Amino acid sequence: MQHAHMTAWFLALVLFFVAIFLIKGGKAKGAKIVQMIIRVMFLLILGTGFMMLSKANSSGILGSDAGLQYILKVLLGVGVIGLIEMILARVKKKKSTGVMWIALVIVFGLTLYLGFSLTLY
Repeated sequence: MQHAHMTAWFLALVLFFVAIFLIKGGKAKGAKIVQMIIRVMFLLILGTGFMMLSKANSSGILGSDAGLQYILKVLLGVGVIGLIEMILARVKKKKSTGVMWIALVIVFGLTLYLGFSLTLY
């Protein structure tokens, strides 16, 4: 399940940058299509993530200290999805996105750190 999860978020990240370039290039229709595909990737990310969380719960990990890390990773992951959506919306409206990019890098980095550290359990 981890491979499907990682593949989905990697594809979403690549498609996010493709959508940014399409929006900035004036190709609104192409950007809209890519955004819809990104949203399907988000559903796959959430689905595989919750399946991994369910597996961790059934093995009793959520009752330990690692359980809080799993919950934090879920919250940070949802935050990454929200920040990606907000950045795309603001780029489309030609508004400033500097602070959101900084937040995205920080939250995504924390999510990656937690995700890779939790695979050790």
